[in-house]
Amino acid sequence: MLAKVIVGLGNPGDRYARNRHNAGFLAVEALARESAGRWSTYRLARTCRMELAGRPVLLAMPWTYMNESGRAVSALLSALEQSAGDLLLVFDDLSLPFGRIRVRERGSAGGHRGLESVMTALDTDAIARVRMGIGEQEMPRDKADFVLADFPPERETDLQAMISRAGNAVKSILTDGVSQAMALYNAS
Repeated sequence: MLAKVIVGLGNPGDRYARNRHNAGFLAVEALARESAGRWSTYRLARTCRMELAGRPVLLAMPWTYMNESGRAVSALLSALEQSAGDLLLVFDDLSLPFGRIRVRERGSAGGHRGLESVMTALDTDAIARVRMGIGEQEMPRDKADFVLADFPPERETDLQAMISRAGNAVKSILTDGVSQAMALYNAS
């Protein structure tokens, strides 16, 4: 039995690979690289079985687009005979300042359509999550264009630091639980 199914949210394909909206994909890809994980396809997702923080996990990146993430996550959990309690989502959050990490056990989607899709498909808001801040002080009026734009090159160092912190938050959840990770990561 898997300790967690860790799903990064994003959009598939090269066109979206470095978009702000793909922060979740970038984080789970970094976790797979740390442990030399190998990706394959399972159900509606790109997946990687591995051990993380001493626990068996499945990393996943839905092949559905962001707004249809729930379809892929629901199919994956069903096929694996896992529940929403076994799920950990990692995704971008426009309302958080760039680089900030927030861990939550449950809550609203806060306007994030990928999270909303997963919550609707699983019929619960009790989904552990690691939110990665992508907000900037100066943002355009059209948020869709903003989140679908690539991270700017001058943010690369900060982006890599955020990806690392998100990965550490995931490991903290696996070893110490969500409440402890919240105390550690939500304070800064």
